[in-house]
Amino acid sequence: MADDREAHSIFGEVRRMVRTSGAVTGMAARVAGHKLFGLKSDEKHAEDLKAVLGSLKGPMMKIAQFLSTVPDALPPEIAKELATLQANAPPMGWPFVRRRMMSELGPAWESKFKSFEREAAAAASLGQVHRAVLPDGQRVACKLQYPDMASVVEADLRQLKIAMSLYRRMDSALENEEAYLELSERLREELDYLREASQQRLYGIMLRDVPGVRVPVPVEAFCTKRLLTMSWLDGRAIQARIDEDPSEEERAAYARALFRAWYVPFYRYGVIHGDPHLGNYQVRSDLPDNGGFGINLLDFGVVRIFDPRFVGGVIMLYEAVRDGDFDKAAEAYRIWGFKDLKRETMEVLNLWARFLYEPLLEDRVRPIQESDDPQYGRRIAEEVHAGLKRTGGVRIPREFPLMDRAAIGLGAVFLRLNAKLNWHQLFQELVADFDVAKVAERQQAALTEAGVPPTANPG
Repeated sequence: MADDREAHSIFGEVRRMVRTSGAVTGMAARVAGHKLFGLKSDEKHAEDLKAVLGSLKGPMMKIAQFLSTVPDALPPEIAKELATLQANAPPMGWPFVRRRMMSELGPAWESKFKSFEREAAAAASLGQVHRAVLPDGQRVACKLQYPDMASVVEADLRQLKIAMSLYRRMDSALENEEAYLELSERLREELDYLREASQQRLYGIMLRDVPGVRVPVPVEAFCTKRLLTMSWLDGRAIQARIDEDPSEEERAAYARALFRAWYVPFYRYGVIHGDPHLGNYQVRSDLPDNGGFGINLLDFGVVRIFDPRFVGGVIMLYEAVRDGDFDKAAEAYRIWGFKDLKRETMEVLNLWARFLYEPLLEDRVRPIQESDDPQYGRRIAEEVHAGLKRTGGVRIPREFPLMDRAAIGLGAVFLRLNAKLNWHQLFQELVADFDVAKVAERQQAALTEAGVPPTANPG
């Protein structure tokens, strides 16, 4: 019962572009001034951009979060500001909710619920969530997509393309066209809540035997392309619990559950959850299968399915870093999708690889980062950027951004938790019996069982 008035509209795109173009083109112009005329970086403009994006519903804020984690996708002063964005837009009011629910479930939609809370329990970039109770007493969460989101996505992507193109012309250390295409396709997929429901089922399958991790279950009879109804999970924001200074044991339990929630699907099924920001999981203290503590994993709109050979390449690069094997690293980069790399370029990329894999190399309990320098990761990224400029730059393959974002995003959470674990041991548990053919077999079986439709770019 979709409302045709909310179909993709060029007028919706124009309205959105008018609202965002000043911020984006202003950012591009300021960057041009810095690059061409040597002007000092202006953090004030970055703050202004963050304020504009934070006030808008839609994916522009999500895009900003994504790009802030990809090294050199944006200028450092802007990346620093946008990294603080969280999808927390004010919710739409009851008239919108009533129209949305009527268009998705029919005029008598309220009679299909025992109760439905008028106030949103949470609001994000593409939609908002309401608590409800079904006639059989089951507590559920109903996620409603905001109006005209197809137009909003296209308008935001057009603006993003302009900004990235201008930046690329002025600083070509990284060619980012493939990253843009990847982000575009994942965002368009995220508009389809029936697809998200199938990806939610997929994660339930992949994580059903993983201790300390819970995934909501979609209620199919109450799901449409713009309404996702799922079981309600009780939990708390992770930052709120961190602020209460939990024990080292509790912090470690949360970190262990997060590690497995992201990397069991990746190393055993070739699937990654591409949105690791803090709003997409909660902590809980009622899970006996993980020492009492664990997480709820939420929001399955941005999911990437990899060719299992890519997963093999990730493990191969780890082995290359561990053994100092340059030839194996070259083969791993080829499998990842990097093309025509010069030796000196690979030596620079190896700096980034050693930074990412370093916690996995030592068989001992330790924090994710042992440097006391809070800017350590950024300094490594800047060193890599300078090296890539010196060696002629590199084109980012489509397979890279979401994998890199997961590693960086989770690493930031592990730092915030101040968790100490044997990361080497956790990693070895997942890859000890790795076999590309077995991953392919598990992947296909899980996708079929979950009913996940083909992705626009599976490999």
